[in-house]
Amino acid sequence: MKLDSIAKRFRIDKADAFRLSAHNPAECCGLSIDKSDAKKMLAEGIERLSDLQEKLYAQDRWSVLIVLQAMDAAGKDSVIKHVLSGINPQGIDVHSFKQPSAEELSHDFLWRIGQRLPARGRIGIFNRSHYEEVLTVRVHPELLERESLPKGLMGKDIWHQRFKDIRAFERHLARNGTLILKFFLNVSRTEQRKRFLDRIDEPGKRWKFSYDDVVERKLWPKYMRAYEDLIRQTSRAEAPWFVVPADHKWFTRLVVAGAMVSALERLNLEFPEVGGKALQELSKARKVLKTEKR
Repeated sequence: MKLDSIAKRFRIDKADAFRLSAHNPAECCGLSIDKSDAKKMLAEGIERLSDLQEKLYAQDRWSVLIVLQAMDAAGKDSVIKHVLSGINPQGIDVHSFKQPSAEELSHDFLWRIGQRLPARGRIGIFNRSHYEEVLTVRVHPELLERESLPKGLMGKDIWHQRFKDIRAFERHLARNGTLILKFFLNVSRTEQRKRFLDRIDEPGKRWKFSYDDVVERKLWPKYMRAYEDLIRQTSRAEAPWFVVPADHKWFTRLVVAGAMVSALERLNLEFPEVGGKALQELSKARKVLKTEKR
């Protein structure tokens, strides 16, 4: 099975009918391969990504925005580390959006995102994103008070208004040459518990754990409803969501790599052609270098 076809299974095209409960976090598409085979498949995908990224950078027409959203311990950092490990780091920017600063809270909720968008020719990775504003803030509505919005703008329609703003924002980016791919790493509650215990038991991973993670875990049903709604509301052709099974990290990485390869290949990226005066200068430079004394 090719990476491209694996990824297509998890793209949400019919968003209105989306049900998170219909997506199995442990799904592997019938693949039962050992770690060495998984690493080989991923390596092939990374090699294709590397070639495409080089052309993207050289062509300097498109930019790529990758959004990673998930519950804690779902594997966002692991995806960044393993899927993008073979790509030239000069063409990639990774941004982790944590609790907003005082300056960020004094602007609209999309302001800080706009400061970190990838330039043409580059790939931007958002580890969490503007979707926190219709996710964490929705689960914890008291956080809205910190944003100092006028009282009249904090009605019960605020989430749908923000969905509308996000759709318009992403449509604007797509119309201006940004390829947007959004990934929800769908980890099960059982697997999250296991990974939390692993972090606690292994000294080298304890720094990743906070008791707040356990507190947030108690709100799992609210988070799942929020994720389901945001995917329904914002998965569109120009900015699709992929609901990626995340109970098996090796499979998660294959899906993300496959989706990126498939989308970048559809851009028909090519190295710029050199001709005219530039080509003449190259020919002249070649002659100079060939006759240069060693």
